[in-house]
Amino acid sequence: MGRWSRLVADEFVTWLGCADGGRWLDVGCGTGALTATIADRCRPRCVVGLERSAGFAVSARAAVPPPAYFVVGDALSLPVGDETCDVAVSGLVLNFLPTPGAAVAEAARVVRPGGLVAAYVWDYAEGMAFLRRFWDAAVTVDPSAASLDEGHRFPVCRPDPLRALWTEAGLVDVAVAPIEVSTVFAGFADLWEPFLAGQGPAPGYVAAIAPATRGRLRDTLRGALPTRPDGAIALTARAWAIRGRTPVLPGP
Repeated sequence: MGRWSRLVADEFVTWLGCADGGRWLDVGCGTGALTATIADRCRPRCVVGLERSAGFAVSARAAVPPPAYFVVGDALSLPVGDETCDVAVSGLVLNFLPTPGAAVAEAARVVRPGGLVAAYVWDYAEGMAFLRRFWDAAVTVDPSAASLDEGHRFPVCRPDPLRALWTEAGLVDVAVAPIEVSTVFAGFADLWEPFLAGQGPAPGYVAAIAPATRGRLRDTLRGALPTRPDGAIALTARAWAIRGRTPVLPGP
């Protein structure tokens, strides 16, 4: 997923259109792809990547130089003072949190009045073509796989639920937009082999099933993919991006 998420991060930062010199917080920064994009594109005064996993934080710290800094912390209890950031963002994280609404409220707390709270998530239900083809093939082979499909497990990854989270957190001027990137695989092996890695819902499912079922899944998926004469497989991946501002209270 990393090779596609970097493309989405670039489109997302462009869509935000923030001025240079801001104070940014990247919540759930992982290995720092979005943090690095902010540092490269936005000339921030500082950008702090916050990550619950100490291992990811170490990797990000080694990969992304200042003005990016990385700390270990929880998205549901940010170790940041009220109204101390200009922009709080998160990339491909919100749906994995137990209470995403609480995370949005925390992000709103730490952003100054008129500042920006924004995020993006994969459109698992319809827009992630290679995952959609994978789960459709998996359910054809093994109907019990339907319960693991991220399209069902992550209903928050749609425009209306996202908009509701931002509105409930008191944010205003809320906007939702699709971000679509091309996902071209050199051949079937390029698409299939990452599913054998065992990390994430789909690879975890592949690792857990019997070899015979895995073989039927592989063959069913291969037959469902649009393949060019040269063997390449060209699909698209869509994320939903959302942004909103913290309200500015009228003066006395």
